[in-house]
Amino acid sequence: MFGFGFFGIIALVCAVWVIYDIMTKQKRMDNTTKLIWVVAAVIFSIITAAVYYFLVKKK
Repeated sequence: MFGFGFFGIIALVCAVWVIYDIMTKQKRMDNTTKLIWVVAAVIFSIITAAVYYFLVKKK
């Protein structure tokens, strides 16, 4: 039980980080791309955070 709750908290933090970063710091990204990232962050939070970090933040 503890492991699943901890995993859920990590997933929530990852999703919130991606959504916050997209909405506040990605001014040149168009709205459709932002929407795709937000939906992906809600559905696949940890995987999306890793992909977002390597594809967008590392540029």
